[in-house]
Amino acid sequence: MTIQEREVSGIIVLDLEGRMSASSPERLLGTTVRDLLQRDRKRILVNMRKVPYIDSTGLAQIVEAYHTTTRRGGAFKLVHLTPHVRELLTVTMLLSVLDVFETEADALASFEAAAS
Repeated sequence: MTIQEREVSGIIVLDLEGRMSASSPERLLGTTVRDLLQRDRKRILVNMRKVPYIDSTGLAQIVEAYHTTTRRGGAFKLVHLTPHVRELLTVTMLLSVLDVFETEADALASFEAAAS
């Protein structure tokens, strides 16, 4: 898996690409999120458009990143879930816990709405 970082209106967007699974042992998402939080970047949007597959290890990375961010007073949101990822989040009932959006524009707007 790879992660590209970009900033949009003060929000960090992480564009993930590749499988999030036990076959990629580095915990890249968690490491990236911790680095962002150390730099006081607390508004994080994860673009999952190019993540075709996720297993329990990948799911654990998302949960860890979410908890790490929210414990530090930040906001962690997901956008563009692939059908497989959406199904997994639904089955595990995490879809009701995580903030998930269909479009990047809606996700970005939600950060501003929460700040108001």
